[in-house]
Amino acid sequence: MNANISRRVFLNKKNIGGTLFCGLALAPVHAGERNEIKVGLIGCGGRGRGAANNTLNADPNSKIYAVADAFMPIAQAAAEGLKDGFEDRVDIGDRIFGGLDAYKSVVDCCDLVLLCESPGFRFRSLAYAVEQGKHVFCEKPVGSDAPTVRSVVESSKIAKEKGLTLVSGLCWRYDLNVKDIMERVCGGEIGDVTSARLNYLGGRAGTRPRLEGDTEMTAQVRNWYNYTWLSGDFNVEQHVHTLDKGLWAMGNVPPATCYGLGARMARVEQPAYGDIYDSMASVFEYPNGTTLYSYCRQQDGCWSENQAYFAGTKGFANVGLWGRGYIADLDGKVVYEQKPVPSDMYTLEHIELYKSIRGDVDTINNGDYMAKATMMGIMSREACYSGKKITWDEAYNSDKSYAPSEYSENGIPWNVPDAQGRMKIQVPGVGQVYHTVSRAD
Repeated sequence: MNANISRRVFLNKKNIGGTLFCGLALAPVHAGERNEIKVGLIGCGGRGRGAANNTLNADPNSKIYAVADAFMPIAQAAAEGLKDGFEDRVDIGDRIFGGLDAYKSVVDCCDLVLLCESPGFRFRSLAYAVEQGKHVFCEKPVGSDAPTVRSVVESSKIAKEKGLTLVSGLCWRYDLNVKDIMERVCGGEIGDVTSARLNYLGGRAGTRPRLEGDTEMTAQVRNWYNYTWLSGDFNVEQHVHTLDKGLWAMGNVPPATCYGLGARMARVEQPAYGDIYDSMASVFEYPNGTTLYSYCRQQDGCWSENQAYFAGTKGFANVGLWGRGYIADLDGKVVYEQKPVPSDMYTLEHIELYKSIRGDVDTINNGDYMAKATMMGIMSREACYSGKKITWDEAYNSDKSYAPSEYSENGIPWNVPDAQGRMKIQVPGVGQVYHTVSRAD
């Protein structure tokens, strides 16, 4: 939630470079004009507002046309903020929608939708958008359990059949500096990949209080990051970025097996921190012996790092962020060191989105890797929750669902607090037990 402040920037009217507004054109209405694209925003939190900002900076003929959020006041605040920041680029009118089914109203009246709601709802919005023939920017992760990911895979196939653009919010795939190093890794400059360390170690994420009048469903949706059914747990919601680099290096081929360990040691307040863990370590294994070691943590006062490292038969690669990557040979001698180039990956992914929609490039469909990267996070989580070693097929084909009884304000989440306000927490080798430790801040 607070992992990357730059993602949370609400409004920035600056053009980050002359390349942002060049070469994006549908069949023109007449000479010198380009078709306007009506954009709908679904999910008006920090990431949603940031995506709206990115999309307006990426294409001069995009226009925010409708917004929706589970909570109407949040949708209204986003609409007002966008109007204040972009003036004639925002034409929302009364197309401000609230509620858990509000996504349909936005999809129905727009050409392109930005799916930035809680991950546990994203599969529904994607399925409906594709059914209605709309282009999609889909934030990461794309699901919170295997059934939701399978739904996304099916929607991605339908989008491809219809020729719709589907761009993923796994933004490092669009970062110029990370692409440079990853293309070298995938191109064989370190030889065959033999192992990797995938780290996303940071501080504790926040929590949102329950409000008077909240049902259990609305309370959990308000505090979505801290519930497995909504976020997928923190390694799915956040660490998916680094797991995706591992998937990328392996040619988008998923691992065969996974085992791991995890715990909940810092998130002890109940029910404020829901039912997610705060540390996980997993080992992903491939049939050829390649092993990916995954480490993620959200605990304050600890050493932090967001980095991916790869070892190969001819050398090593450090996929440093912000253009600090390098490649070394087997003796440790640096044979390639990056010179950082300007790269706003959050806007760049939207630039490519519009190029695809307008036909300047082949139609983009990121559905395959965004589903696999999300599934790697889910596979890791289930291995840590259960203490078992599981295969990719077992994880992907699992019928284990974290869905609520229904997707409405009166729905019953799969995990609810007991009379003492305690949530059931997964204990490896045991199953769900009530977490009994509590602590005041």
